[in-house]
Amino acid sequence: MLPSVQKPIQYVGGELNSTQKDWGDDDSTVRWALMYPDAYEVGLPNQGVQILYEVLNERDWIVAERTYSVWPDMEKVMRSGDALGPIPQFTVDNHRPVRAFDVFGVSFATELGYTNLLTALDLAGIPLHAGDRGDDDPIVVAGGHAAFNPEPIADFVDAAVLGDGEEIVLRISDVVREWKLETAQRGGFESGRSPRDELLYRLAVSGAVYVPRFYDVEYLPDGRIKRVAPNTSGVPWRVHKHTLMDLDQWPYPKKPLVPLAETVHERYSVEIFRGCTRGCRFCQAGMITRPVRERSITTIGEMVENGIRTSGFEEVGLLSLSSADHTEIGEVAKGLADRYDGTNVSLSLPSTRVDAFNITLANEFSRNGRRSGLTFAPEGGSERMRKVINKMVTEEDLIRTVATAYSHGWRQVKLYFMCGLPTETDEDVLEIADLAKKVIAKGREVSGRNDIRCTVSIGGFVPKPHTPFQWAAQLDWETTDSRLKKLRDDVRADKRYGRAIGFRYHDGRPGIIEGLLSRGDRRVGRVIEHVWRDGGRFDGWSEHFSYDRWAEAADRALSGTPVDLDWYTVREREHAEVLPWDHLDSGLDKDWLWEDWQDAIDPDSTVEVEDCRWTPCYDCGVCPQMDTDIQIGPTGQKLLPLSVV
Repeated sequence: MLPSVQKPIQYVGGELNSTQKDWGDDDSTVRWALMYPDAYEVGLPNQGVQILYEVLNERDWIVAERTYSVWPDMEKVMRSGDALGPIPQFTVDNHRPVRAFDVFGVSFATELGYTNLLTALDLAGIPLHAGDRGDDDPIVVAGGHAAFNPEPIADFVDAAVLGDGEEIVLRISDVVREWKLETAQRGGFESGRSPRDELLYRLAVSGAVYVPRFYDVEYLPDGRIKRVAPNTSGVPWRVHKHTLMDLDQWPYPKKPLVPLAETVHERYSVEIFRGCTRGCRFCQAGMITRPVRERSITTIGEMVENGIRTSGFEEVGLLSLSSADHTEIGEVAKGLADRYDGTNVSLSLPSTRVDAFNITLANEFSRNGRRSGLTFAPEGGSERMRKVINKMVTEEDLIRTVATAYSHGWRQVKLYFMCGLPTETDEDVLEIADLAKKVIAKGREVSGRNDIRCTVSIGGFVPKPHTPFQWAAQLDWETTDSRLKKLRDDVRADKRYGRAIGFRYHDGRPGIIEGLLSRGDRRVGRVIEHVWRDGGRFDGWSEHFSYDRWAEAADRALSGTPVDLDWYTVREREHAEVLPWDHLDSGLDKDWLWEDWQDAIDPDSTVEVEDCRWTPCYDCGVCPQMDTDIQIGPTGQKLLPLSVV
């Protein structure tokens, strides 16, 4: 069948560092199918799936294999099948059917992958609805950032895991193994539950896994949630996130997968720290991954050396939410640059704040002669907007930073902004154009050249759970598009700077659907299913996304209820409202989030929430509630040079 589809190599498997293990024929073997619900080219580089794949396969009693979303042409081929019938969703490692595994783990970085989950379930022969599954079906577990509000997919998943996955997947495996052995020996349980219900109950009462079927949602007449409560004794009222402490003990991936087909990132990525406490009010990733936990300089060096040796990658990315904030980033950069000076190895720092950038750091990362453009994210066009979102970067900071870059030989700078932030006006957005023009003017001045470029990239703001902006009204797509058109016209109309400024943006429609899925409740599951049955696939890809399909599905699925698409998106929430994710604990105190939200929208507020790495605690709630603490350097250790073979 493969010659009849595009990019057949993405379904073949056998990548360098992939794992092929015997299936095992006894009940002590636990088998995981891990999925990133997007195409191979996006899914294979995903750090989370690669880490779990390796952590699980290091245990001799666990088999873990990978699967990715198949393109529509392959889906058609699989449904048509051959003489043996339809071809089920399969793993790329050994081409085993996903339904044969004990656990089907799906990692969601974005909510727009939900329809791809339904495709995979249907192709695998697993009933779409969790309530229809039997003892022979795998347990479907959701993870990733989107799992911090899994309610829109509560009908389709058996369980969800919040936070870091390295330790909890092993704990889940222990529970599954014990359950399998007992099932084989006794065939039944004293509780009288079916084997499947018994397993889900054991996972739920541990407090480590959220199982939606053990929670009932009650609604008020106006559509708001009245309460979410356990319906089974022993099940906790709140489920807590998992936080991995001491990253040095988990230096994964040790053997990065090397893709067979072209992928979006082809580099070895080392996560140099996890978490962020900068306090940007829009940023879900920064809020839900607290506290900050750094890897030591020596572990980073060992991971880089080992990763290059085992993969052959020539680019190394030092990843985190704000990589230049690592307390020893200068020593890391110089040590790695010294070690690989004169080789083909290049280093990159994909995430850099304006106020954390310095030219010495940039020069270290470009020492081997590879100078890609620098990317900064002011997020807000005006200083007022940057105060609203707690991104305390002044215009002077930005101009000074880009001037330094341009004066040292850089020619290209990319600036990332958001449109639709709370309290935003047309004038705030138009200030993006003024800022870009000032960047070009300063670049020409300090470099003495006219070939200076600045690319402005703009994304639509989507309010996310577990952030101070979780109560915010989302800007409607018509206003978003209108503001972006005014901005584009302003840039193009300027003959002096227009051609030097690139302008990239997405229209407002996909953001509205992402907003529906990110802050939705269980009723949104009907919308997802309607869209999927109407052909919705790969909604994160602009060429596959259809706003009209989603809007029509919302009208049909929510007909007869007091809620609609606008109710979920452009409506501001009140303090007393029960939010769909309130029973899922990210560690953040809800009152602290509300106070930060009030500070954001107060025009007279001058409150700045500084980074608690360097200031007294702001009482967000994470460290005492989660029994965790910030882990940062300096360690006083040095990155010793290694001989490069």
